[in-house]
Amino acid sequence: MKSVEIVAKSKEEAVELALKELQVDENNVKVEVLEETSNKGLLGFLNVNKVKVRVTVKEDIAQQAGRLLREILVNMGVLAQVEIFKRPGEVILNVNGENLGKLIGRHGQTLNALQYLVNLAIRRVNEEPGRVIIDVAGYRKRREENLKRLALSAAERVKKRGRKEILNPMSPTERRIIHLTLQNNKEVMTYSEGEDPYRRVIISPKN
Repeated sequence: MKSVEIVAKSKEEAVELALKELQVDENNVKVEVLEETSNKGLLGFLNVNKVKVRVTVKEDIAQQAGRLLREILVNMGVLAQVEIFKRPGEVILNVNGENLGKLIGRHGQTLNALQYLVNLAIRRVNEEPGRVIIDVAGYRKRREENLKRLALSAAERVKKRGRKEILNPMSPTERRIIHLTLQNNKEVMTYSEGEDPYRRVIISPKN
């Protein structure tokens, strides 16, 4: 995060000088008063003659998430590039590099845990609404196509057998793919049961 420390005769003057140096608006910064020096003036009046402030540029949710993910990758010893994309209500972090399998894990479990941790950390420090989605080497796109095929084949089995089918535990994002794939199916319905991380999608005949 970019910040500057300024000393001036008043807090207002120090902040104004900092905003000019950082070239940002006051709404986009955090101001901390680090030091105030005062002396007794004539007739005992208190005069503050020096104020030191630190002015820091606020990061938006995309910048925060990207910085946090890069720090995690460094600590894991993973050399990779993180691309940041924004769309309404979501931040997409694409991780690209060599030998990234350990970031995905079995059935994406490591990737889902990493995404959960980043979202949890971001919500604690940022009031801005939004969800962070992390993808590694296009894994989630391939996983989405596989889940759609799984949903359709499971729905066919449910229609033929006339009894419900319980899928393996999935992340909220993956469960949503199953629900959306079958939402217009006239013969089956979907719902979820259980608690995360063991929550499952159930596909059942509508009758």
